[in-house]
Amino acid sequence: MAQGNLSTEASNYPSFDLTFRSQLGMMGSAFWTSPVRNRLILLMIALLTIILVTAYGQVKLNQWNAPFYNALERRDLDAFLHQLEVFAIIAGSLLLLNVFQTWLNQMTALNMREGLAKDMVDEWFKPGRAARLSGFGAIAVNPDQRLHDDVRNLAESSTALAIGLVNATILLVSFIGVLWGLSAGFAIEINGSMVAIPGYMVWAALIYAGSASFLSNIVGYRLVPLNAERYSKEAELRFSLMRASENLTAITLARGEKNERHRIGEDINAVLRVIRGLAMALTHLTWVSSGYGWLAIVAPILIAAPVYFSGSLSFGGLMMAVGAFNQVNVALRWYIDNFGPIASWKATLQRVSTFRNALIQMDSIERHGNVIDVEKSPSGPVRLTSVEICPDAGGQDLSRVFQLREAPVEINIGDRVIVNGDQGVNRRLFFAAIAGLWPWGRGTITVPPREETLFVAQHGYLPAAPLREILCYPRSPQKFKEEDFLAAMEQCGLGHIIPRMDDNIRWDKKFDSEEQACVRVANAILLKPRWLFIDDLLEGLETETAERLAAVLAGMTDTAIVYIGRSDIILQTLSPRVLHLDLVKV
Repeated sequence: MAQGNLSTEASNYPSFDLTFRSQLGMMGSAFWTSPVRNRLILLMIALLTIILVTAYGQVKLNQWNAPFYNALERRDLDAFLHQLEVFAIIAGSLLLLNVFQTWLNQMTALNMREGLAKDMVDEWFKPGRAARLSGFGAIAVNPDQRLHDDVRNLAESSTALAIGLVNATILLVSFIGVLWGLSAGFAIEINGSMVAIPGYMVWAALIYAGSASFLSNIVGYRLVPLNAERYSKEAELRFSLMRASENLTAITLARGEKNERHRIGEDINAVLRVIRGLAMALTHLTWVSSGYGWLAIVAPILIAAPVYFSGSLSFGGLMMAVGAFNQVNVALRWYIDNFGPIASWKATLQRVSTFRNALIQMDSIERHGNVIDVEKSPSGPVRLTSVEICPDAGGQDLSRVFQLREAPVEINIGDRVIVNGDQGVNRRLFFAAIAGLWPWGRGTITVPPREETLFVAQHGYLPAAPLREILCYPRSPQKFKEEDFLAAMEQCGLGHIIPRMDDNIRWDKKFDSEEQACVRVANAILLKPRWLFIDDLLEGLETETAERLAAVLAGMTDTAIVYIGRSDIILQTLSPRVLHLDLVKV
């Protein structure tokens, strides 16, 4: 029904970092196995078709420049009016294509986010993965940021950048031929002889855009790491605000407003420091992008001027050449104009792909350090053979381990067992190890099928659902009779809540710790597991509540109960076999 937080004491975590190519491969595999793949492929084909037709229309619009400006130069009113009619047809068609492309862009981004978000959540919630990941340091910090904001940014920016790149490439291919043809006959005089430079305007456009790209890379190299750091710091700030909001009453009673204000202020300062760095990096990049942008106003005219003044181009041809140069330049400048968005995209790609890689690697965690071998048994019993639990994540240092004094241990159906431990022994790691959430250590744990076991953590999880659904979580309420719910609630002292069993409110805020413990035991009564593992549930409860719940547990005669923690009431009521967890220094 729930799981507790696991503490880690070391930083020997395996690395889940990927190269850029591997990041692309990781997210490509997610796309290829997504149920929205076919929809996305159809949308991409439609987009490509629209972009190709739009590029054809833009070429026609560029060709229209020559007769239009020539008509102006000749002061030919009839030709001028005719060219306006041609313009209306071309521009109207391009407008319609732009509207269709915008809709397809939005639908592609929507479907990409659907596929990516559902894939990430599916990977995150595969049995045991999310909880096991929590023992791996920074990769598990604020997963909500990676699953929500990072996934959203990656889906939207991937769509926008991919469409922009394809559009720029098609424009480049379409207009580079036009530009080559316009400057094909250009020649300059050197030492009295004419030297032809075929397509010199194409080479000028390449040099112009290439120099801008080179300078952008030099000036904006810090944007990718700064964006990644910003996403991380924003997540920490949001978590601090959420944690403070969830605990406002406790903070007020402790008069801790000043402390929280300082703590949140530090998180805000951390975000602002990164944003200042981004602001400076973007400011420096603006020198290049804006400088080349303003220069682009006169650059094509200056480059085409020698051909024009040599008499090889009419005024209309000059304007056509300027238009073609601008289209080629826009296509070549796509990388420069999108350097900031590309940096942001690469940062989100790194965070999302690394997180997905970490989730997938949870299935092969035995390759990292010393781990406990967990074996499945069709019907039990539970066996613990030479089990040593390493308190440090990574399992590299086995000089200090937790061991059961009475090992090897076998636990059968109907047994009652309590696991004690001296001060300094982390019994919660023992609970997590049996649940398969803490793999670090060595030895063998044989466990029954997961559907026959129930793990009850001291601080449990109450989903946002009606109480009826919470009581039988994770099963459906339809699988239980009404009298089953009523009996479980009466046994656990929840009879006064029966009239509100179908209310859908924040029960985790409504119930105090006593009532939440009662709900978790009522959950065990309804689910009827054959193996029940409890993490110090009665700790801190009122004696009356603890005695009632212990009596309920004693009545579960067909269930093996393993209570991990210290409890005199459990000792008196269940008369369990006592095991001792010791800290052993090798």
